[in-house]
Amino acid sequence: MKRIKKFENIRWEFLGYRLVVMVFILALANCTDFVEVDPPKNIMVSQTVFEDASTVESAMADLYFSMRESGMVSGNYGFTTRMGIYSDELDYYGFDVQLVELYQNQVLPANTEVQTWWSEAYTVIYGANAIIEGVESSSVLEEADRNRFKGQALFVRGLMHYDLVSVFGDVPYVTTTDYRVNSAVSRLPEVQVLERIESDLLMAVELMGNSDIDNMERTVPDHFVAKALLARLYGYMGKWDKAEDMATDLMSVFDLEEELGNVFLKGSGETIWQLSHGELPGNTQEAVQLIIPLIPGQSFAMTDGLLAAFEDGDLRRTEWVDSISDAENTLTLYYPYKYKARFNATESLEYSIQFRLAEQFLIRSEARAHQGNLVGALADLNEVRNRAGLVDVVVHTEGELLEAILGERRIELFTEQGHRWFDLKRTGRAAVALGALKPSWEDTDLLLPVPEGELQANPNLLPQNQGY
Repeated sequence: MKRIKKFENIRWEFLGYRLVVMVFILALANCTDFVEVDPPKNIMVSQTVFEDASTVESAMADLYFSMRESGMVSGNYGFTTRMGIYSDELDYYGFDVQLVELYQNQVLPANTEVQTWWSEAYTVIYGANAIIEGVESSSVLEEADRNRFKGQALFVRGLMHYDLVSVFGDVPYVTTTDYRVNSAVSRLPEVQVLERIESDLLMAVELMGNSDIDNMERTVPDHFVAKALLARLYGYMGKWDKAEDMATDLMSVFDLEEELGNVFLKGSGETIWQLSHGELPGNTQEAVQLIIPLIPGQSFAMTDGLLAAFEDGDLRRTEWVDSISDAENTLTLYYPYKYKARFNATESLEYSIQFRLAEQFLIRSEARAHQGNLVGALADLNEVRNRAGLVDVVVHTEGELLEAILGERRIELFTEQGHRWFDLKRTGRAAVALGALKPSWEDTDLLLPVPEGELQANPNLLPQNQGY
């Protein structure tokens, strides 16, 4: 049992007592400046917000802004770096105590990174619920607008709960803005949370299926994005027939980028959904955090194990990895170079990609393998390999094929939203992969602790996860 270290911390009360008031002005869909007011605690904003589609678009834009800038999805606290050091993708060279705990698999319940994930996720969920309630009660919005906004909010609610259940296990599934309900919620068993996510996403697909919006930059969630998350969810749940169906739908619409150098540009044809930078040029936090500007001074670098996993001739090794050496050439560190613009002055060429088609190829490959369709599984796997300049893989059994797929996921999806960690966890390989690498590894590290402050504010969230 890990010893619980207590220290004085700002207490974030669960939801109802930590409502972020979002009042929206008439603006462009990606505007992020909003005026603060003080409505009743269980009311998000005046119903006037839901009398015009442009103000609801601004409300949704605020949710995307929050997801981009903080929390698990992207930004400074995203899964990419945090679960990268928690697993075997990234080494950590910094001195932040909270990140050292993650790197050494010694996370304490008072860890402020974990607290931020929990509180920011439920803040976004609160906002999504407020939009759902607002558009449902609006008598002014056209039906098509009500459907697409509700579908987008349901997707956001499903995504945030998916991220939460992935790292915390049993969590509350929050579907209201009523603080009296939210301040006393209990954690649901993981299987029930997954079922509710599925229900929200299926409804989102239905509501957004006929939506006709300008989404050329793929910055607004639509029914394709909801299907992408469903495919990922069904793989997590082991519902392989449904995972295959969702991935197939997407593969009939999107195409893999032929050139690896174009995959992470904002105009990539394989992008299903990405988070933009709003009206002003900006950088992806992935580039800001992962590109090493100098030695010393770096925080993250690729592990030897990840570098060794690349096959000879893999073009991803040359296109998506770069290095830097110290002045004496005595030390060389390698870093992810998928996003290449650390500084932007005039135009953002890269957005933070959340879902892209290559993942769907690998989801369908794994789904087909589990269903005994080895020929189809190999075809999907080799499509991704061939783009990287590799020859077709040769396997003889289903077990060998599944190992090859997981190995391909490690390389294709490295340092993207913690895919490597979640693959190790869902396939039961975490202990084998990390046990020898991480001296402090324990089997209970498959889940992170529920933040200490949340348990104190709401005892209904007890018991704490095992090991903490």
